[in-house]
Amino acid sequence: MEISYTPNPNPATPEARDAVLAAPGFGKHFTDHMFKATWTADAGWHDAGVIPYGPLQLDPASAVLHYAQEIFEGLKAYKHADGTIRAFRPEANGERLVRSARRLALPELPVEDFVAAVEALVKTDRAWVDDRPEASLYLRPFMFASEVFLGVRPAAEVTFMVIASPAAAYFKGGAKPVSIWLSSEYTRAAPGGTGAAKCGGNYAASLAAMTEAAEHGCEQVCFLDAAESKYIEELGGMNIFLVHRDGKLITPELNGSILEGVTRSSILTLGKELGLDVEERRVTIDEWRDGVADGTITEVFACGTAAVVTPVGQLSWDGGSVGDSSAPAGEITSRIRDTLVDIQFGRAADPYGWMRTLA
Repeated sequence: MEISYTPNPNPATPEARDAVLAAPGFGKHFTDHMFKATWTADAGWHDAGVIPYGPLQLDPASAVLHYAQEIFEGLKAYKHADGTIRAFRPEANGERLVRSARRLALPELPVEDFVAAVEALVKTDRAWVDDRPEASLYLRPFMFASEVFLGVRPAAEVTFMVIASPAAAYFKGGAKPVSIWLSSEYTRAAPGGTGAAKCGGNYAASLAAMTEAAEHGCEQVCFLDAAESKYIEELGGMNIFLVHRDGKLITPELNGSILEGVTRSSILTLGKELGLDVEERRVTIDEWRDGVADGTITEVFACGTAAVVTPVGQLSWDGGSVGDSSAPAGEITSRIRDTLVDIQFGRAADPYGWMRTLA
């Protein structure tokens, strides 16, 4: 696509930007520009450009507000020691956006255009990519039905955007173990539903369970399958891995209701390289509980773009718990996290071709 550029007439001053980069948090501050493109049924994708960051003018009858026809992605860009800015597997995010679009009856954005949009924004706002340890620029591409229409059908006008937010290390002082609450009342997705798509509705559906988890002193929630309430699916926004004493690295198999995480996919590759016996299969909640209790399962961790790899210390449910919420990250968890993060930040070789230079 042809991309135009409209500079922000009032960008953040260097002093204001440096103040944000010194303590950005996560998803709280945004760069000077954003990317925006429009799709219509008669003209396809057009009017693509990098424009000043700012509020959207959205009609109250815009279809997304009524029928949640929306999808999104999340990825990060990193400043390497040579001054280049590189993204981790942006093509994989673009491919997943295509799959999500098909499920939500949205137009498909070609992967090369997805990457070009991300690259255009990063090049424009490269000053927002910090070189402090573990700092990155979080990129949020998203697509929504912007047609003004209240009928129930796929929208004939759609908007695609990319915004960027500087992010600090997710865990200060190293990855800390989290406690997981097992939800017995709520399910995240069901066969034939939208679980494999990265759409806002899936995350909205997890919030009540996340609130329940917080009430029990847990940071995350684990969902079971909708049919039998027996098999592990995923957390509120992360995939899950179990490390067995015999060297097996196990994660629930993709079944149409589990999101195919880019970090998950990368860990499957790394696990094999580290000599682990990697398995994707159905995993019962009893296998997790009993395995931790008897020592068969030695480590549990979750993964996703924001935190990369998060050790799981304890699993709790109504009536019991297993694990130790204060236990340090296990050896395999730490090795996988360190290997992945070192590749992302350019501290280690990238034999898989995962890093793409954007600027």
